[in-house]
Order: sequence, then C-alpha cells, then structure tokens
Amino acid sequence: MANPREIALKILLDVENDRAYSNLELNHTLVQEQLSGRDNAFVSALVYGVLERKLTLDYIIKQYSKIPLRKIEPTTKMILRMGILQLLFMDKVPESAAVNESVNLAKRNKLQRSAGFINGILRSITRAEEKYRLPDKSKDKYYYYSILYSAPQELVKLWMNAYGEENAVQLLEQLSGRPPLCVRVNTLLNTREELERIFDEEGVKYEEIAFLPNALHLYNTGSLRDLRSFYEHRFYVQDASSQLCVQALDPKPGQLMCDVCAAPGGKSFTAAMLMENKGKILAFDDYDQRVRLMQQSSWGFFIDIIFADTRDARDGEPLPTADRILCDVPCSGLGVLSRKPEIRYKDDLFQNDLPDIQYRILCHSAQYLAPGGRLVYSTCTLNPRENNEQTARFLREHPDFTGVKLELPEGVERAIGEEDYEITLMPHTAHTDGFYFAVFTRRSS
Repeated sequence: MANPREIALKILLDVENDRAYSNLELNHTLVQEQLSGRDNAFVSALVYGVLERKLTLDYIIKQYSKIPLRKIEPTTKMILRMGILQLLFMDKVPESAAVNESVNLAKRNKLQRSAGFINGILRSITRAEEKYRLPDKSKDKYYYYSILYSAPQELVKLWMNAYGEENAVQLLEQLSGRPPLCVRVNTLLNTREELERIFDEEGVKYEEIAFLPNALHLYNTGSLRDLRSFYEHRFYVQDASSQLCVQALDPKPGQLMCDVCAAPGGKSFTAAMLMENKGKILAFDDYDQRVRLMQQSSWGFFIDIIFADTRDARDGEPLPTADRILCDVPCSGLGVLSRKPEIRYKDDLFQNDLPDIQYRILCHSAQYLAPGGRLVYSTCTLNPRENNEQTARFLREHPDFTGVKLELPEGVERAIGEEDYEITLMPHTAHTDGFYFAVFTRRSS
C-alpha cells in the first residue's frame, strides 16, 4: 500500500510546480490510490495544511536553518514543511513519527544528504521551549498578519484598506480549515425532504440553510462518488453564494436567458430549475471540451432547456435579445481561498489584465439585454477593483441601465457599505464563500 506521506508530497510538489489545482489533484489521487478513510483524511490534512500555512512554515524554517530558504532543494523544503506542520499544528501526530517519517521520506526520494539536515531542524524544534516567535505587530501589522495567517502582505493590505481591519482579520481567519460543502437539490427529480430521507439512509450528515430552501450543507460525507444519490443526480455541489446570485437574477419559466461564462454550468442548472425547465438557456464557454461536458451534465440532471455552445464572451458573435443575462466573469478567486489555498501564492494575483477582460465581457453582453430585463455581474473574488469599481463604472458609462435594489434574505448581512444593487458576500456575514454580485436592468425606451 502507498505511503500517505509519499502521496501527500507528490500532490504538493505538483501544486508547487503549477501543474495542478489542489482540490482536483487531491480528489484524483485519492480515487486512484484507494486508501482507507483514515489515510485519506491524513493525506488531505497534510496537503491542505501545508498549503494553508506555507508562509508560516517557511518563516519557521528560516528561524532554524543556516541555509537561505531560496537555496534549499525544493523537495527537501516541502518535506520540511510537512514535518513542521505535523510537529506544531497536528496534535495527533507523535513527535517521533513526525521526525522519523520525514527523514525516511527524504531517503526514499534519494535525498540522503538532506536527511540529516531535515533531522537536525525538526529535532531542534522539538527541543525548543519557544517553538517560534511571530513578528512584532506594533512595528508592522501587515507582516504580522501575513505570517500569522500565511497570506501575502499585498492581500492583507488589500483587504484591510478595502474592508477595514475587523473584516480583514475575519477573512484571514477563514483561510484555514475546510468550509462545509454546500449542495443544491435537483428539484426536477426530488424535493429537499425526499433528498434528506435518502441522505439519512446513506448516513450523510446535513444541515438546512434557512435563506435557501433547496440548499443543504453536508458534513463528513467522504467521497461523493460513493453516494448513490450523487450518481442518480439528485443534487449537485454549488455554494450558497452562487445560488443567491442566480436567485437575484430571478429567471422565470418561459424566458430566454444567456449565461455568457457558464462552465462548468452550475448556475445555468440552478436557473433551469427556477424556470421549471421551461424556456431556453444559452450557455457559453471558450473551450469545446467544457461545452461538451456542460451539455452532457445538463442532460444528466434531466434539464433539456440548456443549449451549450462555444463563444468568446469578450467580443463573440451577436446574441439574441435576452430576458436574463448572467456575466459570471473570470476573476482572481480571492473568495475561494479556503477551497483552493494555493491561489493566494500566485505571482500574478494582483498584476493582471482581469479587470479589462471583465469589463469587456460586461459591456459586450449588456447590449443584448431586453428593455426591462435583468443582468447580473458576478465574481468569486474579494477585490473592489474587480467588483464595485467595475459596476460603478458600468452605470456611469451606460445611462440606459440602472441598478436593481436587492432584497436580501434574513440571515445574509452586508459586511461593508455598498449601493443597494450590489453585495459583497463574506463567510463571516453570509456563511458563504467570498462572492460579489450586482443586478442591473435596462430602462424601457
């Protein structure tokens, strides 16, 4: 049987080298390796733990290593991170196991010369009375929060300046630990009550969401692939933020809707269910493979009003005049860092052309909205430059459009002062992923 630490090391190196997203690589590897439930949990804890605490772990390494961090061989450095994580942040791992298994892991990877180096650092940590000391907050609070929560200083500054220190700290605290899995009931196949009875039979723990009658939080599910209800398409994974976004779009039976950046298709599926599978949804993506998967998935959920096709949302061919348009644009993903922790370390996290692309998509799509229709602009990021600033500019430059006041359900609170047509959802105020959406309508001529 494969060694769990060896598996975790491989996944982490793949992610480090930009060859994989952590959630996709982890899920694929665990299915392939067919580990026990306990080993699956251990591998997941190692992978996500290292990714969530990477800056903190490297800060600790620098306190003990005479070799500069940048000069430590990459696999050696990753094994050190894993070892320190087990020593300081995983209470159930004995110190001896954390040290010895890290040394053995280095030897199995033909790093005999590194084994002694790893052993020396880890044993020094076990002997130290004070394991490590955080930076002085009074001298540089950005650096302090960066190390404490393993977040780039630029991200800390962005959130503190945009949302205030209290919101920023609560956002940073949410970066560690797995948020609950949110699913949407396939109401074309069963009611929520019927799905709950099936979950009871399958031993799935769930919790209802007061402000979303057809959504559930799931806990301790193991692999969804092991659930009969998953294969029968009785539900699909979709965060509450995305469901609220589609709810704000308010698609009606019989309408024509365009989802211009639709893949993998979840928001189109939810819209189809709100439309009672009556009307027409045109769902687009740049890539043929994604389009095919989206179309096949819609049929699997017994949806027959979605028509998927390839199209560039920035400047693609004309669309028919639509009653509803969804612009869920590509973004930096700062709202889903707890699910994809490696995103926060990307070199181009802030210096990129995403705002230009987003605005082009919004403007190009808006021209096809029918008077009196409704358009939603949304992202899964927490960055005003990609969110509030985009929509404010759009209204300034498009006088034939106006914002639609949001009717927020009980249990969803605003974290910051915003216009009444927009909302920035945060985990600590809405119990969702970080998300933003704004709703517009076109004035009648």
